[in-house]
Amino acid sequence: MPGAPAREAGPVPHSPDPDALRPATGEALREPRDVTDPGLTAAEVAQRVHDGLTNDVPQRGSRSTADIVRANVFNRINAMLGVLLVIVLAAGSPIDGMFGLVILANSGIGIIQELRAKRTLDKLTIVGQARPVVRRDGTAAELPPEQVVADDIIELGAGDQLVVDGEVIEAAGLDVDESLLTGESDPVHKPVGSRVLSGSFVAAGGGAFRATAVGAQAYAARLADEASRFDLVDSELRSGVDRILKFVTYLLIPAGVLTIYNQMVNSQEGVRDSLIGMVAALVPMVPEGLVLMTSIAFAVGVVRLGRRKCLVQELPAIEGLARVDVVCADKTGTLTENGMRLSEVRVTDPAGASGAAGADAPGKPEARRRVDDALAALAAAEARPNASIRAIKEALPDDPGWRATAVAPFSSAKKWSGISFGDEGDWLLGAPDVLLDPASDVAREAEETGARGLRVLLLARTDRPVDDPDAAASARPAALVVLEQKVRPDAGATLEYFGKQGVAVKVISGDNAASVGAVAQSLGITAGGAAVDARSLPEDDPDALADVLETTTTFGRVRPDQKRAMVTALQSRGHTVAMTGDGVNDVLALKDADIGVAMGSGSPATRSVAQIVLLDDRFATLPFVVGEGRRVIGNIERVANLFLTKTVYSALLAFLVGFAGVIAAVADADPVPFPFLPRHVTIAAWFTIGVPAFILSLAPNNERARTGFVSRVLRLAVPAGVIIGILTFVCYMIVYQGADLPEPVREQVSTSVLITLIVASLWVLVVVARPYRWWKIALLVVSGLAYVVLFSIPFVRTFFEIDPSHWQWTVVGLVCGAVGAALIEAVFWIDRARTGDTRPLWGSPGGA
Repeated sequence: MPGAPAREAGPVPHSPDPDALRPATGEALREPRDVTDPGLTAAEVAQRVHDGLTNDVPQRGSRSTADIVRANVFNRINAMLGVLLVIVLAAGSPIDGMFGLVILANSGIGIIQELRAKRTLDKLTIVGQARPVVRRDGTAAELPPEQVVADDIIELGAGDQLVVDGEVIEAAGLDVDESLLTGESDPVHKPVGSRVLSGSFVAAGGGAFRATAVGAQAYAARLADEASRFDLVDSELRSGVDRILKFVTYLLIPAGVLTIYNQMVNSQEGVRDSLIGMVAALVPMVPEGLVLMTSIAFAVGVVRLGRRKCLVQELPAIEGLARVDVVCADKTGTLTENGMRLSEVRVTDPAGASGAAGADAPGKPEARRRVDDALAALAAAEARPNASIRAIKEALPDDPGWRATAVAPFSSAKKWSGISFGDEGDWLLGAPDVLLDPASDVAREAEETGARGLRVLLLARTDRPVDDPDAAASARPAALVVLEQKVRPDAGATLEYFGKQGVAVKVISGDNAASVGAVAQSLGITAGGAAVDARSLPEDDPDALADVLETTTTFGRVRPDQKRAMVTALQSRGHTVAMTGDGVNDVLALKDADIGVAMGSGSPATRSVAQIVLLDDRFATLPFVVGEGRRVIGNIERVANLFLTKTVYSALLAFLVGFAGVIAAVADADPVPFPFLPRHVTIAAWFTIGVPAFILSLAPNNERARTGFVSRVLRLAVPAGVIIGILTFVCYMIVYQGADLPEPVREQVSTSVLITLIVASLWVLVVVARPYRWWKIALLVVSGLAYVVLFSIPFVRTFFEIDPSHWQWTVVGLVCGAVGAALIEAVFWIDRARTGDTRPLWGSPGGA
């Protein structure tokens, strides 16, 4: 149907059997008819299939299921945890391998989300796939697009999609809409001998063309192929976490070697206990929960956006859009809908418009009423209305019921249509420059109006039936019908939102500059001066192009390669660029932009390369995407402090205990084994990190996105981790009573050290939770009380091998923890004073 995008063709089986390319039973067939070119014979088709000259274009752009699974399973965090899990299981202590569940959770979230996006895109590609009518042996039949071969004759009718390139051999008023390829919204007249391109569709008329470029050689396929490589969106959060994980990977090796040496050589423990002790030291060094919380926060954002018909193909894409400072918006299909709107009707000849018939309508002059009736009658009588007629019909839906006595259909050659309505008169509707004397006042008015980017039609009366060859010669102007492109109702508010957020908007279109400028002005985009015709832009000087882009907002007549160059030029000036579009002409720019946003009704190529797809084509969804991105960025930065603090204190504690063991061995003193079991560090993280981090990662947060994620996180995590690690080790040294202790006493020692760790870690949560709101205060209270309850339940104490009954050692643990909390609070205030942070400690305008 008109307005639907052309679909990419899928793979075709290469078979020389001509029957393989015949329509299946039940497919639409057209009777043989007398045609100029009967098309290929079955033998010629078979030869072309044998030569590989088929429309074989495999689907590209998105990752395969195997690639998705591989990327989410075989990554750094899973490798580290997987190795440690194997060690624990080999040591025969599966209860200490509970951290392995993180591997399943983290991988599962990523796989499910990406497969969901892939399925949605596959459905969008299949629904409404074009089935061209191919003429062979004088018979026309519908075929799947992949069965078209070179030199096939393809018949065209209004609304038909072109799946291959070709040359027109038959034409009857053939107009082709190439907006998905060029951005030009006006249909292009295609006479015999002209070239037509895949990715366009017939706007009016009919005809036939011979396929000259099929498969990967077709225009749309070449653009899609250039953008076919799948690239993950840049993510500061992801790259920052990867840098941290890389450092942790290098840290695990010496820490593991030192710990296993201390356990087996110095402490003379068995292999099983030594391996479990090593895992207990290394597991908390891995910020596995940070990766998991990041995935969960992104996934929840994706679900929320999915309710607004926004498909996020990659989890970090919502973070990327939150960091964007320039949005390049394609006009056609993004800011405007695929249609026109009746702006005004100017009566130019009241006497000619009124005629002899009709009576005054209350509140409406006779001439205007007559013009409205004529336009309504013309629109109602049009069996296959184009965009202009549809706009008139929407604005004037009341059909006066006039009966047509003669009809002159529209054609690109004469550029007007008309209907005779008997006693109601003979009416014409068409181009003013064709129906009017160019020197007339009405013609000059029409030209001036058109120069503002508006479409102008002339409603005229004639004194002879419209099917008379000289009907147009006697045309008398009755009214100018002014049409404008239908701007999306939500576009203005969306652009206003970006303006308030400091995000620059560049309107880039293949349409004429005056039309683009008119749309931009109607949306309140006045900065940057008048629209610039992209044909005048400096193409060989990227710096000069960047200079123009910095000062200009609106561009028309932009070619696909220029859109791409514009994105690159903006990025060269340090901008983070988002590109929106719906046509094949936008593919290359979408691919190179930091974030590509495609319309759901656009071409499959744009949907496959974009990170975000607006399934309902609502531009107004983007502010919600930005909001979700800000929530994710702010919250992940907050919880990253918790996880990285754990990494720092775990690494420091492992090295301190290891070195203490080595020193003890040199001094011939009692060995110093690692104080915790893996289950101890698991319970320590439950309410200091795990549950609070999950809640904080999903909380409202509308703080502006800032760069420098890693440096800001480390400013708190490193000193806090060092404080906790040192004080935990100090507590251990105070209560440590030697290696040859009975098991109950060892549990009491471990519990005292664990209390220090928990108290100090809880204070990190207290600092990270700022600014406070009522629910955060409740979260802090519940987290602290949870440990009181857990340490009071006999079953929990037995299961986790903890024993706080030695009250002196418990007090030592509490005091050391309190000292750690005080020092962490001091670090917060010092950093706040050094950085000039003035954010409040209570409440938050952004809901954080």
